[in-house]
Amino acid sequence: MPSARLATAFIRATPLTFALLWSSGFIVAKYAAADADPFTFLAARFASAMLILAAIAFATRAPWPATAREAGHCMMAGVLLHGLYLAGVWWAIAQGLPAGIAGLFSAMQPLLTALLAAPLLGDRVTTWQWGGIVTGFIGILLVLAPRLVVVDVAALGTVAVPMLVNLVAIVAVTLGTFYQKRFLAGADLRTGTCLQFVGALVVVVPLTLIGPTRFDPTPSLILSLAFAVLVLSIAAIALLLVMIRRGEVARVAALIYLVPPLTAILAFALLGESLSAVQIAGMAVTAVGVWLATRRA
Repeated sequence: MPSARLATAFIRATPLTFALLWSSGFIVAKYAAADADPFTFLAARFASAMLILAAIAFATRAPWPATAREAGHCMMAGVLLHGLYLAGVWWAIAQGLPAGIAGLFSAMQPLLTALLAAPLLGDRVTTWQWGGIVTGFIGILLVLAPRLVVVDVAALGTVAVPMLVNLVAIVAVTLGTFYQKRFLAGADLRTGTCLQFVGALVVVVPLTLIGPTRFDPTPSLILSLAFAVLVLSIAAIALLLVMIRRGEVARVAALIYLVPPLTAILAFALLGESLSAVQIAGMAVTAVGVWLATRRA
C-alpha cells in the first residue's frame, strides 16, 4: 500500500534527517551569538517551543500525563536533555572553550552511552556496534583534526571550568536519553515534549539572572530563533524521541557521530569555512562507523 511504503520511507529517513537538522544547531548558535547571550536565547527558544506545543496539544486534544509523577518524569527529562545539555555547551563555548575540544567531548557521548546501556537498561551492545562506535570516534578525530591541532594545550588550564561544564552537559544528555527510554516510552510526544521544555526553563531562567542579559531583536536573531524553535526544538527533538522509543539507545547515540561532519559541511557551504582532505576522509570513516553501529543483524 502507498501509505505503508510512505511510512517505511519516513522511518528509514529519520536518522539522517535528525542528524542533518541537529547539526544545523551549531550554525544557528554562531549567528545568534552576536545579538544574544546564550541563556537568554535558550530561554526564549524553550518558552516559544513550549507555547507552540501546548497550543498544538490543546488543538488536537492530546492526552496530558495522568499523574503528577508522570508529569515530573517529563520535566526531569527536559532538565537533562535540553536544560543542562544546551545551557552547558553554549555557556562553555561562549566562555572560550575551543570548538575542537567541545566537538571531542560531544563525540564521547556514544562511547559513554554504550558503556552504560547494559547496566542501566539491560541493552546488549554487540561486537559490531562496538566496532562501529570506535570507528566512528576515529572518524570524528579526523574531522576535528584542523581544530584540534590549533588548540594551545598549555592554555587549556584557563578554560578548565568551561571544560568541566561541557563534560557535565554531555553526561546530562546521555543520562537524559536513558531517562527518556526508561520512564517515558509511552508518553505522548506533544504533551510530553511540552513539559520537557518546562523542565528546561527551570534550568535556564535562573541562569539568565546571573550575568548581564542581552537580546537585541535583529532580523538575524529573530530568524535564528524561529529556526531553533521550529526545526531544532520541535522537529529534531520529535525525531530524536521517536528513535529512542523505537530502538536501542546505543544505536541512537551513534548518530551523534554524524553531527560534526554535517556541521563541517554546513559551515563550508554557509560560513565559508575550509574543508580539508583529512576532514573528508574522516567523514567517510565516520559514515562507516555509524553504519556498523546502527545496522541490525
